[in-house]
Amino acid sequence: MSECGKRIRLNRVLGGSKRRALVVAFDHALVLGPIPGTEDPLGKIRQFARADVDALLLNLGLIRQFANSPIQVRLPALIARLDWTTVWSAFGENGSGVLRSAVLATPEAALRQGADAVLTYLVVGTGDVDFEMKEITRNAEVARECERSGIPLIVECLARGKDVRNPGDPAWLNLHTRMAVELGADALKTDYSGDVASMRSVVKNCPIPILVLGGSRQASDKQALNVVRQVAEAGAAGVFFGRNVFQAENMSAFLENARAALDGVVAPAT
Repeated sequence: MSECGKRIRLNRVLGGSKRRALVVAFDHALVLGPIPGTEDPLGKIRQFARADVDALLLNLGLIRQFANSPIQVRLPALIARLDWTTVWSAFGENGSGVLRSAVLATPEAALRQGADAVLTYLVVGTGDVDFEMKEITRNAEVARECERSGIPLIVECLARGKDVRNPGDPAWLNLHTRMAVELGADALKTDYSGDVASMRSVVKNCPIPILVLGGSRQASDKQALNVVRQVAEAGAAGVFFGRNVFQAENMSAFLENARAALDGVVAPAT
């Protein structure tokens, strides 16, 4: 029964079998604070819901806040972020160098809040064996809980740290996507390799759906949409875009054009 529930919920998140998924990631404030574009979060969620997106990635607190407000729109599928990490502040010129992560909620709690899937980080390449052992352990534990509860697990697998020169290197992508598969993930969120041919190879090597993350804001909406087109051409199951959506020059137009790009339709001139 739980596997049946997983399949039904994952199909909802991925937008069905006929198209690639357009997912908006709006979980940034937990680790980055209220960055530009995250103001009026409930209003932003309503805007996302009015667009033709398949799913939203939110933290559980924001799911609850939105559920307690006048919703007024039909919601896309909901993906609940279950964890927190210092990875984004640990590296770089002013990085703390301290690596920590924590699970903040259970898959069962996410189900009670109305989530259709849950998502966790899996970070490798840090050079910190103890940290990565804990990453593996907690993802395995969450995967087993998801199996019992019948909710899909999406793993955000990343290569970050002193051992990583290029996070999009296919060698890293092939390594951590396979690790996530072996741990029991049902779908993946990960980096773009940078070109269609190598990304197509990564997608082909992976037995579960891969969705490509948008990462930092691209130089322009046009450049971000070009990434969406390349991801679709590479055969990925869709995209997880955050800052490239809520920091877009025209968010509604960007989402419309991203949907068209994923569907293989020529987007209207802007």
